[in-house]
Amino acid sequence: MKKLHLALSTNQIEATIADYSKRLGAEPCSYIANEYALWRTPSLNLSVRQDPTCPPGELRHLGWEDPSATEFSQEDDVNGITWERFNAQQQADEINEIWPQADYQPEN
Repeated sequence: MKKLHLALSTNQIEATIADYSKRLGAEPCSYIANEYALWRTPSLNLSVRQDPTCPPGELRHLGWEDPSATEFSQEDDVNGITWERFNAQQQADEINEIWPQADYQPEN
């Protein structure tokens, strides 16, 4: 089953992690100090990132975590919103490429 992926920008990563962990009732499954956090719940894939190219609190992109995805893809919709499509391992590979110290392995 597909999970909606929501990627948000923040300039307060620690406060955002505390807030969203409470809202989701779960801690992030991947965390990079001062930069990034990822939650994977049964229905949602949520990432937050300190991204200097995107104002805090804004949508970075949307997408689908889709177990049937054979490769990472992205496209813009009619409103100019970027949508990504990937499986859990492809997302982990991207995280580990950007932050090798993460050594993130997804639980399916």
